[in-house]
Amino acid sequence: MNADATGTVSSITDTHCPYCALQCGMGLRRGPGAGGGLEVVPRETFPVNRGALCGKGQNAPAVLDPAARLTAPLVRDTRGGPLRPASWPEALDRVAAGLAAARDRHGPDAVGVFGGGGLTNEKAYALGKFARVVLRTSQIDYNGRFCMSSAAAAGTRAFGLDRGLPFPLADIPRTGCLILVGANPAETMPPFVRHLTELRANGGTLIVVDPRRTRTAELADLHLAPRPGTDLALALGLLHLVVAEGRADEAYIAQRTSGWPAARAAAMAHWPELAERVTGVPLPALREAVRLFCAPEAAMVLTARGPEQQSKGTDTVGAWIDLCLATGRPGRPYSGYGCLTGQGNGQGGREHGQKADQLPGYRSLTDPAARAHVAAVWGVDPADLPGPGRSAYELLDALGRDTPDGVRALLLMGSNPVVSAPRAAHVEARIRALDFLAVCDVVASETALLADVVLPVTQWAEETGTLTSLEGRVLLRRKAVDPPPGCRSDLAVLNGLAARLGHTTGFPVDAAEVFEELRRASAGGRADYAGISHARIAAEDGVFWPCPSPQHPGTPRLFLDRFATPDGRARFAGVEHRPSAEEPCAEYPLLLTTGRVLAQYQSGAQTRRVPELNAASPGPFVQLHPRLAARLGVSEGNRLAVESRRGRAVAPARIGAGIREDTVFMPFHWPGAGRANTVTNPALDPTSRMPEFKVCAVRVTRVGGED
Repeated sequence: MNADATGTVSSITDTHCPYCALQCGMGLRRGPGAGGGLEVVPRETFPVNRGALCGKGQNAPAVLDPAARLTAPLVRDTRGGPLRPASWPEALDRVAAGLAAARDRHGPDAVGVFGGGGLTNEKAYALGKFARVVLRTSQIDYNGRFCMSSAAAAGTRAFGLDRGLPFPLADIPRTGCLILVGANPAETMPPFVRHLTELRANGGTLIVVDPRRTRTAELADLHLAPRPGTDLALALGLLHLVVAEGRADEAYIAQRTSGWPAARAAAMAHWPELAERVTGVPLPALREAVRLFCAPEAAMVLTARGPEQQSKGTDTVGAWIDLCLATGRPGRPYSGYGCLTGQGNGQGGREHGQKADQLPGYRSLTDPAARAHVAAVWGVDPADLPGPGRSAYELLDALGRDTPDGVRALLLMGSNPVVSAPRAAHVEARIRALDFLAVCDVVASETALLADVVLPVTQWAEETGTLTSLEGRVLLRRKAVDPPPGCRSDLAVLNGLAARLGHTTGFPVDAAEVFEELRRASAGGRADYAGISHARIAAEDGVFWPCPSPQHPGTPRLFLDRFATPDGRARFAGVEHRPSAEEPCAEYPLLLTTGRVLAQYQSGAQTRRVPELNAASPGPFVQLHPRLAARLGVSEGNRLAVESRRGRAVAPARIGAGIREDTVFMPFHWPGAGRANTVTNPALDPTSRMPEFKVCAVRVTRVGGED
C-alpha cells in the first residue's frame, strides 16, 4: 500500500492525520480532487477515532497541493532584500556558512536551534543530535514547551514519569466521573467527543472547568466557570471539601503515596468560602463537584492548556493530581490523572532530545549515566555534550542580542513563533535582529518570510515516520505520495548540513534507520522504545511505551503496581494558591484568555491555506459578555482594541453569554493586527518555564467601524 516510483497510490494507504495529538487513523487514496490528488478515506478500525475525522483531518490533503506550499529553496542576497529561488546546494551552503560564522565568531552557544511538536520522533531525535554533536550548542528547545510542559513537570514530580495519558482513551467511557480542566476537545480534537458521549451513555458524569461555556461545556453535567488564573484555588477548595467531608481514601494514601500531611494542611488553608471568593464558583457547585467525583469507584481528571499555561501551571496541575491521589484514583483501573497533549507529536517530540534539558529516552541532560549512554550510541565523548540550555521563550528572547550570551544565528524547524510565541511583537523583533536565520517549513509561514534561507521540506503524506500520540501509543505515519521535486525531508536537510559542517556520518536520511538508532539511545530510559520498530508498529497498529524489548507487550496502562518513583509511591505536591503574574487594575481592568477554534490549528500556518477551513473560521475575534459589551457601548462586529502592557490586538466583537463578564477571549491563529499573542504575557512558570498564555490584564476599547 505504499506509493510506487511515480507517486501513484494503487490502493488505500493507512496513515494518520497530520494535526493534533489524537493522531486519528485515516486512509489515503488517489482521487479526483485537489491537494496532490489524494482523498481521505475513513478508517473504522483505528480505536481512537473509529473513522471519525474533524474538518481539519478531512481537508488535510489540501496542503499537499504545490500551490499551497513551498516547492523550492529560497535565499536572500542582501539584508532586507527579496527572497529568490535557489538550488539545494546553494541553499545548504548558505545555511552551513551562516551557522558556522556565528559559531566561529561568538562560540557554539551563539547558534540556536528551535524545533516543533509536529516533527516526527525521527526528526526530533536527529535535530537534538545535530545541535549537540555537530553544532555543540546547548541552545535548543522547541514549541512543545508551550504545550504541556507544566503537566509534564507536575506528572514527573508526582509519579516519577510523564506520559500524557497513563491509560488508553478507550478507558475514558468506562470511568464513573471525568473532570476536564481547561480543555475544549469539542473544538480542538472533535473525534475525542465520542468518548465523552459514551461515558455519559454508560452512566458516567462529566464536569468541565472553563471560564467559557464552550461546546465541550455544553456537554457537561456540571460546568464550573472559574476566573482565569484561579484553577489552583479551585482544586484546593475541592480537596478541602474531600477532607472535611471524610471522602479521602486513607488506606490508599497510606499504602501508595507520600507527602499527605503537607498537602492536607495546604488544602485546609483553602476553605470553600475562600475558594468561592477567589474563583467565583459558587459553593453549592463546589460541593456538587466533590459529590460527583467521589461517588463512583472510578474517576479521572484530565487537564489541558487552561491550567497549564500559567506562571503557576506546574503547581496548578499538582493540585489537581493531589485531588486524584487523595481520593485513591491513580494506578487503579479506569481512574487517575492525565493530560490532553495538543500538538501532533507533543508527547514524542519532547522524549527524544529537542527539549533544552533532555536526551533521548526522556533522560536528563545533567545525569552522568544518561550522558554516557547516549554519547556511546552517538560515538562521542560524554564530556563533549553541552549542558542544558534556555527554555523556549528565553531562547527566543536571546535572539539577536549583542551580548556575550546572545544567540546570533538560528536554525528553525517546524515552528512559527512570530504568531505562536507570547509577547509576539517582541519575539518578531528579536528574530529580525538575528545575524542569520534559516527556516525549514512546508509553507511560507510568517517566520519563514523573515529568513535568510528557507528550505522547503516534505510533510506527513510524503514521508514515513513515527509519532507518539497523547496515549503514549507510538504510531507509524506512512508515505502515500511523492513530494514535489523541489522538496527534501528534514532528515535530508540535517544530513546535508552535517556533512558541510564536518560530520559525514551519523545522520542518515532513512527514517527507519534513524528509528533503529533512537531505539538504542532510548533503551533503559524513562521513555524506553527499545522493543519498538517500524515493522512492529505496522503489525500491531501502534505500541505503547515503555516497551524495553521486542518480546515486551508494551504498556497501555501505567502505575498499576507501583509508581515510577524510587520508592514506588506517588508524591503529593502540597501547594498553595498564589495570584497570576498580572492581575487586573484600574488601567487594565479585564482578563484576557486565549485558545483555539474548531477550523484552525496552532499558528494557522497550514490551515489558513485551506479554503474550506477559512470559510468556517475566516479571522480573529474578541468574545465578550453582553453586559460587558453594554458597558463598553459595543455591538456585534464592532472593531475592538485589546491592549495589555505589551501591545495591542484589534479584532471584531463577538458577543455572547458563554463567557464570564470579567473576561474576554481571543483565538491565537492569525498574524497581523489580530495577533492575540501580541498581548499575552511571557511570565514563566519557575519549574516548567511555561509562559502565562492563559491570563493577562487588558483593557478593551472600541476603535470604530465594522469588521
